[in-house]
Amino acid sequence: MTTGHITVPALAETGYVVLDRYDQARDPEEWHDLEYTGWRSSGVTRFAPLTSYAGEIECNGFWNHTPPRADKDGVWIPSQVAHAPALVRRAQEPRAGVGRCRVIELQPNTYADAVYNLHQDDNNRLNPEGTGWVVRAFFNLTDDPDSLLLLRRDRFDPSTELRIPLPAGARVIVDTQHFWHAVWHRGDSPRYGLIVSWESGPELEAYIHEHHGVARVDSAPLDATTVEHAQRELHRRLEERRQAMAALGAAFVAPEG
Repeated sequence: MTTGHITVPALAETGYVVLDRYDQARDPEEWHDLEYTGWRSSGVTRFAPLTSYAGEIECNGFWNHTPPRADKDGVWIPSQVAHAPALVRRAQEPRAGVGRCRVIELQPNTYADAVYNLHQDDNNRLNPEGTGWVVRAFFNLTDDPDSLLLLRRDRFDPSTELRIPLPAGARVIVDTQHFWHAVWHRGDSPRYGLIVSWESGPELEAYIHEHHGVARVDSAPLDATTVEHAQRELHRRLEERRQAMAALGAAFVAPEG
């Protein structure tokens, strides 16, 4: 966690907490009624934003608007909220400040895909010191017990990886600015999850305590051969991308030479 901001003690030990599962079967499947839009992210994804910078159906970072601001004070999108009152209640339950809030639709992928797509978020760009550090909550909406949330301290070191299963009702809060993360979705149909940016503070701490958040869970096992293959594939794809970008750069500057 960072210094200079208000943080949550429950996240201080490991940077994540796993809460009690909630009964997702009692909630309506509201994500089917939302409007989705494409957005750059890890894996083959679409997003249905529930909040945005100004209440429009778009997913851009709040710092990319005028005037720019941190990932806080998201504006609820009326047309989306009308279709998803239960999801809105989930996002508002802690009474913590909400920034970006959206449903993700992720297509099935491989472990190598997920490792290649590991990324860190930039939640706290422009976030003033003395205010709450922004973290991310992940609610699994569909029942994907074989799918895994991957968290790594070091992108290139699989020994730092934690693999958290994602059955329906799973909820995890992560400091995603410090973890490299992605989801390995091993289903045969799209996975849906709710992602909420929450502002750290006593409200979020109380919510974590109320739902018995734990800072350490066992990592789902994975055989060494699969891990080694994914690491080789990661470096191969990165080198392939580097060469492609270099070729594009050379093609772009060549006419001026």
